Amino acid sequence: MEIRGSERPLGRGASGEGPERGGPHRQNERSPRKPAGLNGAVDLWPIALDEVAGQGEAALLSADETARAARFRFDRDRQHFIAGRAALRRILARYLDRDPAALRFAYGSAGKPALGGPPQGEDIQFNLSHSAGQALLAVARGRALGVDLEALRPSDDLPAVAKRFFARGELSALAAIPQALYAQAFFACWTRKEALLKAYGGGLSLPLDGFCVSVDPRAPARLISTDFDPGAAGRWSLMDLALETPLDQRFRAALAIEGPPPLCRFRSLDR
Repeated sequence: MEIRGSERPLGRGASGEGPERGGPHRQNERSPRKPAGLNGAVDLWPIALDEVAGQGEAALLSADETARAARFRFDRDRQHFIAGRAALRRILARYLDRDPAALRFAYGSAGKPALGGPPQGEDIQFNLSHSAGQALLAVARGRALGVDLEALRPSDDLPAVAKRFFARGELSALAAIPQALYAQAFFACWTRKEALLKAYGGGLSLPLDGFCVSVDPRAPARLISTDFDPGAAGRWSLMDLALETPLDQRFRAALAIEGPPPLCRFRSLDR
């Protein structure tokens, strides 16, 4: 999801350099063709969309995905969508031992995709985010989750965006952040909030200013409170993701997941 001026990005339901920050344990490894069992872990798949795009990718998409791709105005956006959906299919197919083109998706009321059709099995949960030609896919078993990735784009409009969409407590915390860290704090807050909204799958029905997360990019991510779910802070974990170099310098990402913080394992798409 791109942040452009003071307008709220579109498509939140469907589907971010900084100082050291709190985050999950990380395990770097090359993925085999069939990934090892998740066993309570979350697998994170960074995807460089320009690198995985190819003529054969479109053949993996369903009719509705092809129709969605055709609606993009710019060719680069269309190719990124195709590459992202094809990579999603290839990766999920590894967990399920199925043909990527045979996978079927169901969509929630706000457009959040899930595996659908008989039988998909294994209760695989996933979420995909993309920004500026880069995508990040999170995969888990049996736990609702959401992930958000944002390219870091310092802008004079960030305070106006924050004032429009952030909760009162977050605005107070931002006001106390040193100016040199303001952009980092803004994107820390934004990715944490978007990850949680994507985990809920509520889209626009859950307002961004209806809940409060920690803002300081130097401190661990934390859900503080919500207006719509009083018990949420005790059920959900928020985590900043320490991305693979060179992504650390250009993006910010966060994960929201139901239950305690998991082990996060970075995987590589072996083409």
